[in-house]
Amino acid sequence: MKVAIGCDHAGVSMKNALVPVLDELSIEWEDFGTKDEESVDYPDFGEKVSEAVSKGIVDRGILICGTGIGMSIVANKVHGIRAALCQEDYSAKMSRLHNDANVLVLPGRIIDKKKAGEILKTWFTTDFEGGRHQKRLDKIKDIEEKQK
Repeated sequence: MKVAIGCDHAGVSMKNALVPVLDELSIEWEDFGTKDEESVDYPDFGEKVSEAVSKGIVDRGILICGTGIGMSIVANKVHGIRAALCQEDYSAKMSRLHNDANVLVLPGRIIDKKKAGEILKTWFTTDFEGGRHQKRLDKIKDIEEKQK
């Protein structure tokens, strides 16, 4: 599995703390920036990561900004993206189990790095359940297609 990880200036510290967790899980990753805490615009990085997932360049994405809200909005504008903002393990588990989320969004200024690492592990170790949930994803896909 290959993952794109990106953040704005508010997420740099958390992104740097999560990279070792990805390594621990043996997940190949690519850093889409930003690299430092100089102010940047989160849509630039949210779009890059989400496009990479949408186009199949990577399997999944991780986005981090101050609250996670901005990155969630941006990511979910990209065709085929199901981004989930998670602040605890249960949401991370359910976003994969029921929604087959392909982008995890984390809030860099709300939760601590240890919690973020736990969420990341839960998200990457939970598989999509399929079944009745696939029908719902198909309906989401239909909504997307109508918007083209």
